[in-house]
Amino acid sequence: MNTNSSSVTSATPPAPMPGATPSPVPGSAMSPSKDGLARSTANLYHHSVDPDAMAIVFEQLITEVASALSVEALTDALDAGIDSMSVILRAIPIHEGRLIERGISLIASGNPDLVVLTDNLRLPVTTAAMQLVEKNAAHLYRSLTLDADSGGRKSYTPDLLILNRSTRIAHVVDVKRSLSSYEASRIAALKARMLAAALVVPDLLYKEHRRLVAEDVRIVIVNAEGQRMDIDGGIWPLGHLDHLLEINGAGEAMTRLRKLFREKITENWAGARRQLQGKHPTSLDASGQGRDTLQAGDGGRQPSTMIDAANDAPGRSDDERVAMPRIGFARIPVSGSR
Repeated sequence: MNTNSSSVTSATPPAPMPGATPSPVPGSAMSPSKDGLARSTANLYHHSVDPDAMAIVFEQLITEVASALSVEALTDALDAGIDSMSVILRAIPIHEGRLIERGISLIASGNPDLVVLTDNLRLPVTTAAMQLVEKNAAHLYRSLTLDADSGGRKSYTPDLLILNRSTRIAHVVDVKRSLSSYEASRIAALKARMLAAALVVPDLLYKEHRRLVAEDVRIVIVNAEGQRMDIDGGIWPLGHLDHLLEINGAGEAMTRLRKLFREKITENWAGARRQLQGKHPTSLDASGQGRDTLQAGDGGRQPSTMIDAANDAPGRSDDERVAMPRIGFARIPVSGSR
């Protein structure tokens, strides 16, 4: 899912986005909670975002992403019948996934050290890379890197590739609206593919993205629903975006953005039902549901429940290599785990 029109954050530090303000890091911070999750608290990092100050920007983003789910579009789907309604309901999780990706990119702009790549991220996954990951302990291939031009028929396309130019840590990010439908074996296969693809990231960044340097490449699956979390194993909830982006309040801001999106869709749904009732008074029952178009397909669910429909969907010389890259799972920065 790659929809952001801008593929690289400018090398020149951008102007702070609305709601993003630098804040000093204090001498101490809240310790991680008992469940192992460092809570999103203020002043863990040098940069912050205020969800309230970003309300207008969030509204614009939601309007753009949810244009296909407008009142008019939902009204037309309701009027057309169950098949059209099914199509538009299945599209809601897709649009929400795109919203999350673009929201992360937007909030990441509040940290001028970050380079966010979203386009043309097809990473080759060779047989050799998969064998390294599947048949060896992580510490045996952690300091290896492969040629990005190695080719191969298989590939992996992350949703985001985020590089911190200050720490030289790159994160290969896969955004999932939900993992509830994923079996454990499917999640394990995804992690293995991501780790294999991560082996080419240092070479790819250097060759194809203005000689950017990554000394540590980590993978992370951002699970918006927050179930089946595995912090050490690279499955993080939205609340951990603070640590991924090193921006205080990033997780709270993304949670707010997602909530606003759902409220907008529910509002549009209600508006579509009112419009259809005005066009065809006899086609709706007392609750506003279409007898001929909805009862068989929605099982009597309320609009907010429908939004929860099932998800998914020039090389360089040796002396230029400052340090061997390291590959592994995402970890909370030291400043975020004190």
